[in-house]
Amino acid sequence: MADTQKKQLHVNLFEMNCVSHIIHGMWVHPDNNRHRFNDIEFWTELAQLVEYGTFDGIFLADVVGAYDQYRGGYGAALEESVQIPNNDPFLLIPAMAQVTKNLGFGATFSTTYEPPFSFARRISTLDHLTKGRVGWNIVTSYLPNAAENFGLSGEVPHDERYHIANEYVDVLYKLWEGSWEDDAVIQDRENRVYTDPSKVHYINHVGQHFKVKGPHLSQPSRQRTPVLFQATGSNAGKEFAGRHAEVVFTGGNDTRSVRANIADMRARATAYGRDPSHIKFISGAGIIVGRTSDEVSAKLDDYRRLISAEGRMAHSQSKIDYTAFPEHVTVAELITRQVSGYEHIPPRFRPEQTVGEILAQMRAVNYGRYFAVGTPEIVADEIEKWLDEDGIDGINLVQYLSFGTARDFIELVVPELRRRGRFRERYNDGETLRERLLGPGLARLPANHYGARFRDRANFQLPTEPLNIPGQTSGEQPLSMHEQRERAAANAGARA
Repeated sequence: MADTQKKQLHVNLFEMNCVSHIIHGMWVHPDNNRHRFNDIEFWTELAQLVEYGTFDGIFLADVVGAYDQYRGGYGAALEESVQIPNNDPFLLIPAMAQVTKNLGFGATFSTTYEPPFSFARRISTLDHLTKGRVGWNIVTSYLPNAAENFGLSGEVPHDERYHIANEYVDVLYKLWEGSWEDDAVIQDRENRVYTDPSKVHYINHVGQHFKVKGPHLSQPSRQRTPVLFQATGSNAGKEFAGRHAEVVFTGGNDTRSVRANIADMRARATAYGRDPSHIKFISGAGIIVGRTSDEVSAKLDDYRRLISAEGRMAHSQSKIDYTAFPEHVTVAELITRQVSGYEHIPPRFRPEQTVGEILAQMRAVNYGRYFAVGTPEIVADEIEKWLDEDGIDGINLVQYLSFGTARDFIELVVPELRRRGRFRERYNDGETLRERLLGPGLARLPANHYGARFRDRANFQLPTEPLNIPGQTSGEQPLSMHEQRERAAANAGARA
């Protein structure tokens, strides 16, 4: 039986509805199933495997634009299948929920380009269909091509995207938390009244970016508000996370920086009146495990042979094609020559590094700080350090092979973690995703969460509180999304 005094690991399988998500080049491996991503059976088989392993859930990333900066276009991204083609993540969830009972699901959706009202209904529908097993990864979108796909001439400035997101989420809280009272649905057959009209309310939101009358179209679901995920590192993102996020994807170069990031966001949550323990911290992790050291070495050699540097350059929107230079050329020389794109060389590439070293780094199987390779005992040792020394709560398991990475973790690592009291033995049947993360009885947003204020309809007309973003300077009032689209349309007309 697990030792309840030890922190147990939360695990999501990191996924995307595409061929190549993060570890590029691996789709050609004969044991990989990524080419099946268009088949519903791929996703139902995967969901059943992951539930067998008692993971928290499957976390689905997404983008709404193409990686089209490397070599001046999207050619390399298409050749290497770098998140294109990709399909809608939300449409997978009902199928996976149908073949599972306890597995959770998180999916990514951007606040920048689509209105909140229809999204509110989509999430409530999924929360009903999954019986409270759904979460939302809040993103603001960063690809230039994404902005162009939704009628804008360029990206919305970074911090302004978070101000838009802040109001967006306020609208959603009003719809999810306050538009319907808990006892609105009475199902009175005798008097032929399904819903008591006096207990359903307009929200009448009028803000800088959105105008939404309501009421919400869905009756209250188990969680009402889905579990709120967010990935961030910027000041604006951290402030947003402190106010809203329940699960934060974070990291750092070393234990000290990771713990500092965690402490920073917990302090911001406290400043908003929240219980800081109600934020869980997750990091993307690469794990390669084998029964013996020889098996591990064979996997490493196999993966190194296939991982694509060009795929990684396309994914990172690299302005420089490092394969175009002799491998002995240094970063300092590229800067001195002022080669095209030199001003965009990432600071992680040091001046003394050679092109050859950069390409080797891009072909590495190592997935950043959170990378463990070895037999189950060695991998479990590393995971315990992540939990106890860095202070994270869990991982998003990055896949090298589908379904091989998940199967290896389930068959080899999970039993070892259970033996150490670090991983659940079984699910608690019927719990919501939020209860799995925060504890029994917390199916809905905790009462001290910022969004809970909108259960009181008197707060519907409060203006959206601006984010206090350190270092931000005041200036011209930013354009609303409607104004930005009008300006983009006018510019397009002038060019025609």
